[in-house]
Amino acid sequence: MPKSKAPDVTSILPKAPTGMSGFDDLTGGGLPRGRPSLVCGAAGCGKTLFAMQFLVNGARDQREPGVYFAFEETAEELAMNVASIGYDIAGLVGKKQLIVDHVRIERSEITETGEFDLEGLFIRLGHAIDEIGAKRVVLDTLEVLFSALPNEAIVRAELRRLFRWLKDRQVTAVITAERGSGTLTRYGIEEYVSDCVVMLDHRVTEEISTRRLRIVKYRGSAHATNEFPFLIDAHGFSVLPITSIGLDHGAPTDRASTGIPRLDTMMGGKGYFRGSSILISGTAGTGKSSLASWIAAAASRRGERCLYFAFEESQDQIVRNMRSIGNDLAPLIDGGKLRIHAARSSVHGLEMHLVTMIAEIERFKPSMVVLDPISNFIAAGTTNEVKAMLTRLIDLLKDSDITGVFTSLTFGGSALEQTETTISSLMDAWILVRMYETDGERNRGLVILKSRGMPHSNQVREFILDGTGINLIDVYLGAEGVLMGSARVAREARESASVLSAEEQETRRRRVVERKRAAIEARIELLHAELESEHDDVQHGDVIERSRTAAAGEARSRMASMRSADAADPGLAPPRRRR
Repeated sequence: MPKSKAPDVTSILPKAPTGMSGFDDLTGGGLPRGRPSLVCGAAGCGKTLFAMQFLVNGARDQREPGVYFAFEETAEELAMNVASIGYDIAGLVGKKQLIVDHVRIERSEITETGEFDLEGLFIRLGHAIDEIGAKRVVLDTLEVLFSALPNEAIVRAELRRLFRWLKDRQVTAVITAERGSGTLTRYGIEEYVSDCVVMLDHRVTEEISTRRLRIVKYRGSAHATNEFPFLIDAHGFSVLPITSIGLDHGAPTDRASTGIPRLDTMMGGKGYFRGSSILISGTAGTGKSSLASWIAAAASRRGERCLYFAFEESQDQIVRNMRSIGNDLAPLIDGGKLRIHAARSSVHGLEMHLVTMIAEIERFKPSMVVLDPISNFIAAGTTNEVKAMLTRLIDLLKDSDITGVFTSLTFGGSALEQTETTISSLMDAWILVRMYETDGERNRGLVILKSRGMPHSNQVREFILDGTGINLIDVYLGAEGVLMGSARVAREARESASVLSAEEQETRRRRVVERKRAAIEARIELLHAELESEHDDVQHGDVIERSRTAAAGEARSRMASMRSADAADPGLAPPRRRR
């Protein structure tokens, strides 16, 4: 027999959206509809704002009227407090979408008896619900309501009765309560009778405050259980459920130039992968910010949006400093392609920084985000806390295919191939810039320690900053080691002089050879001429001898004819006369 399919819990349990950014994602849709939820925390953590935003968003966006019963503040005080985030309480009240009622509790007016109950409150609350057809109810806060009752047994009994009454009316209720000693609430029973418990925390560590939220329980529904940072700003209460991001993001294969041709060559010839994370680390003064700003400017000049978070320098200071190396950022800022958000790392806690950065990213929608430097966050938290925060940010950037560029300061005496925040393992590419001190001067060097997914250079390049920009040139590698700066120039000059001397010697040897070759060839020509002259003399002598022989023969023939003698053989020489 086939197994029955498990029911979809989210479809069974209806939920009421709160309209608060991020919170509905954590809870899978909002608070349980028609059930009471408890929001607890210490003073100043944001309980009242949470409750009011839940009501206002429901009345304004979900067409669900709401009733707010306050036991501490008056309606006028509440309206004034939430006006700063743009909530028009008076307008909603005038439209019969909201009722705000201040319930005054005086201990002198309460007589404690065994029959004490909250019947009066139920009547008053029920009337308000029926008046506008309310779907949402807020009670803020329970401690004030029960503060006049010293008998804890009565308090517990009435608390159970209150929560049951709210369920019977099928209203989505938010009850706020203060933290107790060792318990979530003062009486320690509210968290047990509530269907959903949300704990808010406002902590201060080393003079830096952070706000965090945790969903302690949620009956009938799956929910996130980690602590999440939340922000209270001009937009109200917002939560970022960033710890839920996993390793299921894509891996783009297209590449982008860093704006430095030689660095692109070192990175496989095509630059970095879009959507990757790039770490630039080094000691003070090595040019980390210059390199990061150059990469950011290159992206902006291609028409991409770049968001630059600066934690050490103001925007004007960055623009002035980068102009000195030929990188004018002002036109990019004016054109809306580059935005610089400058703030000290100590102005907020880590989680507040994270929430602020994510909010800026969502508003600006950049293709590249630069954090300069991330090592400053060490002052706002421990190494583990900083790593956890940056891990969340990196995951969010990767999930959105946003390239992240991070600079990190390493201190003298520490291992250069180690970052203060220990996040190098999370990076796709790691560029190390460092100082080399030789012959009384300090020079910058750059090397790529890693670049995932591509072949990259393992050679050190001299890193030069001047008015023309950033230049990477080959260092001198030889028996003397790695030479940079004037030592490299002097060594290159010596090598150039040595090469020139060798060329001159070779030229001189070639001239000697050429002269010898010319002399030998001249002697050969002279011998050829002498040989030709002797050959001509021999030929001329042969001609003369033949002529003389012919003349002698003719003379003998004539003489013989004159003597009437026999004709002699012309081919024979005349006989010798014997003595």
